[in-house]
Amino acid sequence: MTRPANPAQRSRRLVLHLVCVAVGALIVVPILFGVLGGFKDNGQLSTNPLGLPDPWVPENYTDILTSGVFWRQLGNSLLIAVASTLIVVGAAAMAAFVFARYAFRGRELLVTLFTIGLMFPFAVAILPLFVMLRGMGLLDNPLGVILPQAAFGLPITIIILRQFFRTIPGEVEEAAILDGCGPFGFFWRILLPMARPALATVSVLAIVASWNNFMLPLVVFTDQSWWTLPVGVQAFQGQYSDDTARVLAYVVLSMVPALALYAVAERQLVGGLAGSVKG
Repeated sequence: MTRPANPAQRSRRLVLHLVCVAVGALIVVPILFGVLGGFKDNGQLSTNPLGLPDPWVPENYTDILTSGVFWRQLGNSLLIAVASTLIVVGAAAMAAFVFARYAFRGRELLVTLFTIGLMFPFAVAILPLFVMLRGMGLLDNPLGVILPQAAFGLPITIIILRQFFRTIPGEVEEAAILDGCGPFGFFWRILLPMARPALATVSVLAIVASWNNFMLPLVVFTDQSWWTLPVGVQAFQGQYSDDTARVLAYVVLSMVPALALYAVAERQLVGGLAGSVKG
């Protein structure tokens, strides 16, 4: 039988709920404003920015959805995000396995170096990265975005997977060795299936980070046929700077895939992060 909450506990819960509501409103209200604003015209946005559209103007959305440019940019973003995620998760899983299950001289130093990578701002590296990609002939090439994104995603991915791999009991590995499993067999057949929540977490983080990346595609791609959605949003805003409603519709449609991914993978994302923190 649980004890009734005392006044201090009730006050703390009330404050916590109010904070949650305030944070939720800060997130939901701008999204709702953008969605409804896309169904208005510029006159309605000026005279009634917070109200419902009257009349509704669905052409802002339908014109974009029937445009080949939008779907090409969507395909480019999807290609780059999936390829970057496969590379970063695959490489980080192997590195995290070694860091978590094997003791060797210099291991903690290497882990520290990857941790320092979290403090290295991407903007600082953009100029030398551009020079390097130009020298390698990777400008206007999707690999010029995929490979740097994977490299910058390695630190956080390795840290999360390493913490999760360390929670796997050593008895499981010993039993696998007795059954004839080598190190790679244990990693591929046993460890990776057990680490599905963590793998799902880092995959979602990598996909969303790639989806929202603006600076690198802007620098690498001069060919408009390779533009991703963030770059396309900026170009669309410049082209239709006087049509705010149409720009809002474009921004909302560009957010839908990432929001849908978060909605589908919410449980895996939270579970994987909780497991890595616990470890």
